[in-house]
Amino acid sequence: MPKASEIKKNSTIVYNNKTCIVRDIERSVPQGRAGGSIYRMRMYDVVSGAKFDETFKDSDMLQLADLVRRQATFSYIDGDEYVFMDKEDYTPYNLNKDAIAEEILFINEETDGIQVLIVSDVPVALDLPISVELEVVETDPSIKGASATSRTKPAKCSTGLVVQVPEYVATGDWIRVNIEERKFQGRADR
Repeated sequence: MPKASEIKKNSTIVYNNKTCIVRDIERSVPQGRAGGSIYRMRMYDVVSGAKFDETFKDSDMLQLADLVRRQATFSYIDGDEYVFMDKEDYTPYNLNKDAIAEEILFINEETDGIQVLIVSDVPVALDLPISVELEVVETDPSIKGASATSRTKPAKCSTGLVVQVPEYVATGDWIRVNIEERKFQGRADR
C-alpha cells in the first residue's frame, strides 16, 4: 500500500469502499507544522461519477484499486450506449452516454489514446489523452493577417464542443484541443 505522497495523478485508489480515480493533486506544507506535507486530492468515483476532494497527510496509507485499463477505439453509438472496441482482442465495451457525458465532447472515430477503465469485468469510465484533434464545423469566416492579433472567436467542433480559437481558424480546419482546460492548442497536422 503506497503512502499519499507516492500517489500520482490518474492513479486509482479504494477510498471509503469506492473505487476512485485521482484527477488532481495539490501539495501544501502548512506553516509551523513539524509534520510533513498535506495532499489535497480531487477524485471521482468511477461507478457513480461523483467528484469530491479529500485531504491526506503524506504518511497516510492508501489502497490501490484493482482496475484494468484497456486501449480502445470509439466504434459506434447504439441508442444511449457508446460502444468502444478493444484494440487487442476486439472486445466491445458499452458505456452509457450519461456515464461519459463529459468525455463525449472530445471523442470521434479518429480519436487515438482512449482507455476504457474496467472494474470487476465491467467497463465504468474512460481515460482520454491530454489533447485530441477535432474538426471545426462552424465558425465566423477567417480574417487574413489575423495571426498577429490575439483576438479569438467561438468555434463549434464536429462533436458539439465549442472552444475559443484565433481569428485565422476557418470552418473545415482541424484543431488540437486540450481536454482538461478545454482550450485551443494549435492547428492539427492534417
